[in-house]
Amino acid sequence: MTISKNVAAALILGCLLVGLLAGALGAGLALRFAGGLVMADREALVRDALMANPEIVRDAFIALQDREESAQAERQKQALAESADEVFRSPADFVAGNPDGDVTVVEFFDYNCGYCRRALADMNSLIESDSQLRFVLKEFPILSPGSVEAAKVSLAVLKEARDKYLEFHRTLLSSRGQVDGERALQVAADLGLDVEKLKAGAALPEVNRMLGDAQQLAARLGVNGTPGYVVGEEVIPGAIGFQGLAEKVAAVRAKASQASN
Repeated sequence: MTISKNVAAALILGCLLVGLLAGALGAGLALRFAGGLVMADREALVRDALMANPEIVRDAFIALQDREESAQAERQKQALAESADEVFRSPADFVAGNPDGDVTVVEFFDYNCGYCRRALADMNSLIESDSQLRFVLKEFPILSPGSVEAAKVSLAVLKEARDKYLEFHRTLLSSRGQVDGERALQVAADLGLDVEKLKAGAALPEVNRMLGDAQQLAARLGVNGTPGYVVGEEVIPGAIGFQGLAEKVAAVRAKASQASN
């Protein structure tokens, strides 16, 4: 777990303030604040307070981390509300499972992401076990130039042969080694698709625009890695497995049921 610059700065400031107060009160030096303290006195108070109460650092870190995560979740919730159509109903995305399902899971993925490859089984299990689930696949190639090439071919497949897309996606994401445009075209050829037409489709300016739109959307949502999920009003970083996703879906349904009662 990493600490952001904001949290680190706030933590230091918080420790200084809390340390000063705790040191002053604990040592019975409140009167000295009225007359002022020299810098050495203040440093000594902070040092003594932290040595005597090291849990101050832990408690401050936990509180600040919780506060930052809460603020981030609120920003993501607002961004989701403002970009709902782009997140859940973009024509640039493929919908697996039930297109009319009551709950939607959105996955930002990269064909060269090892975690995405392992998470493919999670998607398969979810749509097989839940007949009311929409599962949106959103191209988010961030790991290499080869990822971008593959995503362009993938979007061309979506446009030219939508009925073959899911098979193409599963096959390409199951590939071993690095994936690039050439590998994506080979998978398409194995499925009987017109490679020359796909090459032309992948080179269209609208494909670059779609990928750019996905990058901007991810930035607004705070998605900076793959896989990244959106379930209901929550942005979920990283692979959380079949059970974790199923629990998120169940929570969305439970919340909707309570709201309707």
